[in-house]
Amino acid sequence: MTRDELLKIKQEILSKRKKATVTICNSTGGIAAGSRETYQSIRTEAAKRGLTVDFEAKRCGCLGKCAEDPLLTVAVEGMPTVTYARMTPDRVPALLDRHIVGRQVIPEFVLEKNEAKQLKIVLRNCGIVDPENIKDYIAQDGYTAAAKVLLEMKPEEVIEEMIASGLRGRGGAGFPTGLKWRMTRATPSDQRYIICNGDEGDPGAFMDRGVLESDPHSVLEGMLIGAYAMGASIGYFYIRAEYPLAVERVERAIKQAYGLGLLGKNIFGTDFSLDLEIRLGAGAFVCGEETALIASIEGKRGYPHPRPPYPSVKGLWDKPTCINNVETLANVPVIYQKGATWFSSIGTGKSKGTKVFALTGKVRHTGLVEVPMGTTLREIVYDIGGGPAQGKKVKAVQTGGPSGGVIPADLLDTPVSYENLQQLGSIMGSGGMIVMDEDDSMVDIAKFYLGFCVDESCGKCAPCRIGGTQMLRILERLTDKKGAPGDLDKLRTISLAMQKASLCGLGQTAPNPVLSTLRYFEQEYRALLPEAAPTR
Repeated sequence: MTRDELLKIKQEILSKRKKATVTICNSTGGIAAGSRETYQSIRTEAAKRGLTVDFEAKRCGCLGKCAEDPLLTVAVEGMPTVTYARMTPDRVPALLDRHIVGRQVIPEFVLEKNEAKQLKIVLRNCGIVDPENIKDYIAQDGYTAAAKVLLEMKPEEVIEEMIASGLRGRGGAGFPTGLKWRMTRATPSDQRYIICNGDEGDPGAFMDRGVLESDPHSVLEGMLIGAYAMGASIGYFYIRAEYPLAVERVERAIKQAYGLGLLGKNIFGTDFSLDLEIRLGAGAFVCGEETALIASIEGKRGYPHPRPPYPSVKGLWDKPTCINNVETLANVPVIYQKGATWFSSIGTGKSKGTKVFALTGKVRHTGLVEVPMGTTLREIVYDIGGGPAQGKKVKAVQTGGPSGGVIPADLLDTPVSYENLQQLGSIMGSGGMIVMDEDDSMVDIAKFYLGFCVDESCGKCAPCRIGGTQMLRILERLTDKKGAPGDLDKLRTISLAMQKASLCGLGQTAPNPVLSTLRYFEQEYRALLPEAAPTR
């Protein structure tokens, strides 16, 4: 594969575009809602009408608002592209007759959406490209960033460009991506590895699944660029087995990339070679932690171990290893297409670029959203999410999943950034965002997340294993109206011990939902005590 051949494929695909195209969601949410039946109905009805010359029905990845599936877009030459919601097969005849043949938008089918606050970098191709067709990705300038990097830049220049972009890891901790690449490259070794962390396990989160199902080649291209920068020649996609469609599409993407010479030996005619494989995770939440993930790939039990040494120094099979998550890697190709200056101009002082959130809970429009860092929580919940359903008031927003915390409604004007969320007692996490209304009990929320962490604790260290269990027992006592006045102090004391003494991030952050709900909603805890207790 050469750069000229990439351009030839792009021109070939674009020259075959039809005057009218219907593109329908073919991701997990859409399929569950019946998108495959709708797709087949479109093809059947189109054939009946003789729409075979300048019309095509195409499948794509996630269009974002999964609650409105089956979603589809209609692009007719000379007309603006329109997105329709809940397109079940019974709506297909009207779609073809009125929009494709009659060239009239159907108002009652149009998706209510507000994308004015969104900026799609990670999700740029989701809902546009066919995730099972590498040529469709190439038609969107896919792999041109990799060609530029391999043919025009030295590895050190690639790393410096990444550092200048300010991209931070989107898996939760927010460590600068370029520095991680530099550390991995700086460690002398005969072998380095790159790993894509697709072990997404937060309740309510499906950002990584959405990207892997919808645009696997952007992640693969990100790994290609990162591997070149670090000097890695072997890489792994670590994806949990509960994501069978994501696994299937990444497998296909890898085969297609090998078929075009974009993986394997001497990529783009250079001395650089890269081999990629998939490793399946069994669904243990702790395996999202880097050292536990590495142990899992090595065939061992997914136990974490103390750091340092960090994986960049001693990782997979004791070799320097860089682990980036799905969203981080999907950002990479765009940074080299548009430049670090462009990317760093988006966001806040220390939080650059955009963030993808899985917006769920008591909000009208759920689904995947992507906003520039610095967008306020209120804009996400109200302007994009449409506010709470059924006339209720928003009570709080949970960010960061079981490692995060709740943020009360009176702080919704806070701009989203790593620093701001930490100051409020929560974290960015991987991007789960759950909206809660006045009917939700904050004690129940804390109990739910802590129960999740207790179930998922690997049990290796006592602070996590014993501390989490004891905290959960206290919360259960409280909700059973059997608590004692000293229980709230015990929750705080055990929380601090877990934060300081737990071995890995799971135990260190597990108390966050308890501490944040105690911080903002202590009256709800006290209301569960058998008798009034003095306020701290």
